[in-house]
Amino acid sequence: MKILNQQIPITFQNGISLTIKREDQNHPFISGNKLRKLKYNLLQAKAENKKTLLTFGGAFSNHIAATAYAGKEQGFKTIGVIRGDELLDKIEENPTLKFAQENGMQFDFVSREDYRLKTEISFIEKLRAKFGDFYLVPEGGTNELAVKGCKEILTNEDSIFDYVCCAVGTGGTISGLINSALPNQKILGFPALKGDFLQEEIRIFAKKDNWNLISDYHFGGYGKVNLELIEFINTFFDQTNVPLDPIYTGKMVFGVIDLIHKNYFPANTKILLIHTGGLQGIEGMNLKLKQKKLPILKSND
Repeated sequence: MKILNQQIPITFQNGISLTIKREDQNHPFISGNKLRKLKYNLLQAKAENKKTLLTFGGAFSNHIAATAYAGKEQGFKTIGVIRGDELLDKIEENPTLKFAQENGMQFDFVSREDYRLKTEISFIEKLRAKFGDFYLVPEGGTNELAVKGCKEILTNEDSIFDYVCCAVGTGGTISGLINSALPNQKILGFPALKGDFLQEEIRIFAKKDNWNLISDYHFGGYGKVNLELIEFINTFFDQTNVPLDPIYTGKMVFGVIDLIHKNYFPANTKILLIHTGGLQGIEGMNLKLKQKKLPILKSND
C-alpha cells in the first residue's frame, strides 16, 4: 500500500473509505499538531520580543519535546514546568525529558498538587519571579493562536471527505478543524481522557456545531493502554507501515474502525483521519510495556 500525498486510502464494507492524513510527517521533531500549534505562537513571541518560552507538560509530553526543539530552532530559551517532582533525578531514564534537555530546555519540576495551579495568576507570577520575563505557552499548546494554526490542517484537497476525525487532548486541534470544515463535513473527536469537561473547552474556540465527541475509546484514561490496543496498533503497522502512538492517534484509529464495523457511518462515506503525530512517545511507552511484560509497540525507528 503506497503513501500518496501523505495519505493512505483504505476501503471497507459498504463502500466506506478511510484516508489517513500524515501530519506526523510534517516535521522530524515538531511533528503533527505541535507544529501547527506552535507556528503562530512563535511568531507572536518574536513580535513581543520575548527571548524565553515557558510551558507545561508531563513526563512523556509531546508538547514538551516539540517546544524544546522549536525553541532551539528559532533561537528561544525554553523552560518546561514538569508535572511530578519525583522526576527530578530520572531525566536520563526518560527519553522525552532527555531529548528536551539535550535541546536546551530548562526544567522546573513541581508536585502534582502545585501543577494543578498552573493557570492561576499567582502561580504564573511566582514563575516570572523565578525565571524572569517569558512568553507563556499553555499546556498542550492550546490557545487562540494554536487553533489558528490547526485551521490550516485541512486544505482544498480535503473537501471530498464527509467526516474528519482526530484525537482530542486539550481541544485545540479539533477546534481548528471545526472552524475550517466545510458545511457538509462532520468533525468527530476521540478524547484521550475521561470526562465530559472537553465539551466546554472546545466551545471556547469552536465557532460551529458541526462536531461530536466519541468518548468510548480512551481505554481507561489518559496514558492507559491494554493488550487489545497494543495488538491493534501493531497489526495496523504491519498492514499499512503507518506507526500510531498509543496515547492519541492509536485510540482514535481503533475507534473509527470499530465504528465502521458497527455501521455507525452511512454507506459510501469518505472519512479522513488526522494523524497528529506523537510518535516520540512510543519509546517511553515501550519502557513501561517491557516492565509489565507486555508486547512493545512497533514503529519505523
